[in-house]
Amino acid sequence: MALLIGALVWVLASYNGLSWTVVVVLIVLAIYHFVTTQTVLGRHIYAVGGNPEAAELSGVNVKRITYLIFSQMGMLAALSGMLFASRLQSATTTAGTLFELDAIAAAYVGGVSAAGGVGRVTGAVIGALVMASLTSGMNLMGIGISYQYIVRGIILALAVIFDVATRNR
Repeated sequence: MALLIGALVWVLASYNGLSWTVVVVLIVLAIYHFVTTQTVLGRHIYAVGGNPEAAELSGVNVKRITYLIFSQMGMLAALSGMLFASRLQSATTTAGTLFELDAIAAAYVGGVSAAGGVGRVTGAVIGALVMASLTSGMNLMGIGISYQYIVRGIILALAVIFDVATRNR
């Protein structure tokens, strides 16, 4: 079955029907979704994100989980940089400027809380798709880049306000 799926992906990618970037993102999504929902490590990650002191008292090695998560973040940042450079077929020092705004906004829109311990990998990906659709729509409408940043900033602010308001209840 895996060989059949791999062959299908290969054929679609050769006909420009499916980008390798999409394939890599789907693989990463599947791995992290599995880890966060089906393993003890995923439970420990949510526990440390929700309340590190309580997780420490529960026997979770908070320092090890924190190092693991930060190393995974570095690996994912490197992977995204490689994918972005491969799509552009070039690399510049300014490529990826203000992508952190999109990443934070995608996480908030996808249901991740700044207080920690809440959210899903699939929700963050849905938030990223919403933000990408918003950006593409504004580009197609011919809205200037400065106004696009203002709109995305407003959406991020609204998502944070919603998170804080629902978290306090």
